Amino acid sequence: MPTIAILNQKGGVGKTSTAVNLGAALARAGQRVGLIDLDPQAHASLHLGLDPTQERPTTYDLLTGDIELEEVWQEVAPGLIVAGSHIDLAAAEVELAGVVGREVILRDKLAANQERLDYVLIDCPPSLGVLTLNAMAAVGDILLPLQPHFLALHGLSKLLETIRLVATRLNNRLRLTGVVLCLFDTGTRLASEVAADAETFFLEARGKGLPWSDVHLFQTRIRRNIRLAEAPSFGQSIFDYAPTSNGAADYRALSIELADHFTKRRWTAA
Repeated sequence: MPTIAILNQKGGVGKTSTAVNLGAALARAGQRVGLIDLDPQAHASLHLGLDPTQERPTTYDLLTGDIELEEVWQEVAPGLIVAGSHIDLAAAEVELAGVVGREVILRDKLAANQERLDYVLIDCPPSLGVLTLNAMAAVGDILLPLQPHFLALHGLSKLLETIRLVATRLNNRLRLTGVVLCLFDTGTRLASEVAADAETFFLEARGKGLPWSDVHLFQTRIRRNIRLAEAPSFGQSIFDYAPTSNGAADYRALSIELADHFTKRRWTAA
């Protein structure tokens, strides 16, 4: 079962849109998908129509209490279940400051999960704090959404160093598996140049034994699309809100490419 943290410490790069719509696309393809919202802003939860004021357990309770994932999951569509977030999650880093093993709470809860799932996706906050560390300690793979502008690679070294440290000290399975370009303006020279720069940057790491040495740069580009921006306000994935839009086509293509990547990896490992 692939477990994937979708993260970038920069905000506004298409992280939550990717978590939600990739999960919805995989579910529509017949996969059983669990989406964990670890962002205190709860944007993934809102995007899928969950009410943050509803009296039921959230990922805040999961990390700070004794409840299990089975008590947090909510089914939002056939094949897609969500562990919703809440603004209270913003206080979790302070509350967990003195807790021994605070970085591996989610790992242990996920290991005890009884749901039969084909994929687990985690929408991480735009930071490198305890919440993101919990995600990286719990998963095997990281998917990095990258916006094609001149600051796209700025700060990437800090993220990669954090991944390396977590892989060394907490989770030796962890790897940066893929990079997907979001908010892509087709036909512009800048977008093409940034895509080429990203490819060059990661190709230089090949064979160096780093957690990002085998990164896959997805050929699917998530084009800038107004329908993707509108869908969250209706509490729907792009497939319910605008199924014929470019955004739906792109995330459908990304889900196919991602599933193929993991299938080929299983064959190689076998």
